[in-house]
Amino acid sequence: NETSCVPSSSSEFPEGFFTPEERKDGGIVIYFIIILYMFLAVSIVCDDYFLPSLEIISECLGLSQDVAGATFMAAGSSAPELVTAFLGVFVTKGDIGVSTILGSAVYNLLGICAACGLFSSVVSRLSCWPLFRDCLAYMVSVVAVLVMISDNRIYWYESASLLFIYGGYILVLCFDIKINQYIMKKFSPCCTCFAKAMEENTEQQPLVGWREESGPLIRQSRQDSGIFQDELDYSQLSTSLHGLDEVSEGRPSVFTMPEADMKRILWVLSLPIITLLYLTIPDCRRQFWRNWFMVTFLFSAAWISAMTYVLVWMITIAGETLGVPESIMGLTLLAAGTSVPDTVASVLVAQKGNGDMAMSNIVGSNVFDMLCLGIPWFIKTAFINTSGPIEVNSSGLTYTAISLICSVVFIFLAVHLNGWKIDKKLGAICLVLYLVFTILSILYELGIIGNNPTRVCGN
Repeated sequence: NETSCVPSSSSEFPEGFFTPEERKDGGIVIYFIIILYMFLAVSIVCDDYFLPSLEIISECLGLSQDVAGATFMAAGSSAPELVTAFLGVFVTKGDIGVSTILGSAVYNLLGICAACGLFSSVVSRLSCWPLFRDCLAYMVSVVAVLVMISDNRIYWYESASLLFIYGGYILVLCFDIKINQYIMKKFSPCCTCFAKAMEENTEQQPLVGWREESGPLIRQSRQDSGIFQDELDYSQLSTSLHGLDEVSEGRPSVFTMPEADMKRILWVLSLPIITLLYLTIPDCRRQFWRNWFMVTFLFSAAWISAMTYVLVWMITIAGETLGVPESIMGLTLLAAGTSVPDTVASVLVAQKGNGDMAMSNIVGSNVFDMLCLGIPWFIKTAFINTSGPIEVNSSGLTYTAISLICSVVFIFLAVHLNGWKIDKKLGAICLVLYLVFTILSILYELGIIGNNPTRVCGN
């Protein structure tokens, strides 16, 4: 068997601020401090700016939890993957976009679901249709990408088809309520989860569709979405995430010191990042900035991308210093590092009991990641380099296809067998499945199983 050569992960990043000898003599501690600080920074920007802006966007567009999680939340938390894909196509000229997005897909599905179950103190109920819809869309997009890169070439019409697939996914989300009603009505006799969902909807008697009030048209969500409460006019936004119905001007300042000792320590340590975010992002939770929610969303997504880049950079150098093999780095630390925003955002909403939003973000982020590959590919092949296709490396394509499709099937079956709820039992199951996939992937990368062993170029 021939051994293929892959570039080192550190070659995709700038030089570190310590030499290898200085890092081994203790400088590695600085890298770990930066890694922990970036985790803290991402959690702050998600909790204080990203999720509140998402809540207001959901209110203005009348989105249910699952649709908001599969669109705006997925796009914002997947901004690092989009930046990585553009870097891979236009800057490094390598396969960093393909390897990062496809390589971390299993973690996005199983690892984040495990985190939501294990780190959430509440049990979140899930709806059958949103998870089925997102899993089906993801499987279609995965098959499309794998077919495209099977010949190691990407043509403009192939990348354009990815954009059309995502456009079709958005179109399905636009008519989500009607499609949901039709699917449940059609398959409820043979599918117990659909039949149960219909019974719950009948008991709760939700209003579905468009109706005209004295104000603007409001699209009614499914009752199980939890975004709109069961009020007389169905227009009061649920405060399940951040309590936005309170008087915004009465909110405590971000510079108010917490009372608990441990929170005080974290607040003091995070004060520099709190100040920086306060000066650069409008706080849409306050009445003065409430109409600036889209600016808050975009700026917070930009900060998430920058923090994730630094985080992955530090993890890469730290792993290289400690002698962690490249195959293990890419499948574990780097996969988790690029998915920190998805993990933090999903865990935060799961802790509030919004299971549909968490799961739709998990699967919807992977659907958006496929679009992240299509956009730079299409721009380069259609407008910049029209003379020929983009060359990519499709080694390990068969194993990648099996891993991604099996992970989607496994997570759907795990949720179904667990009674359509996110709890610690589901978290443990997903953690075990993720460990199994990771071990098999590492064995494949090392050439112990399969026939495509890899090594780092120059080693």
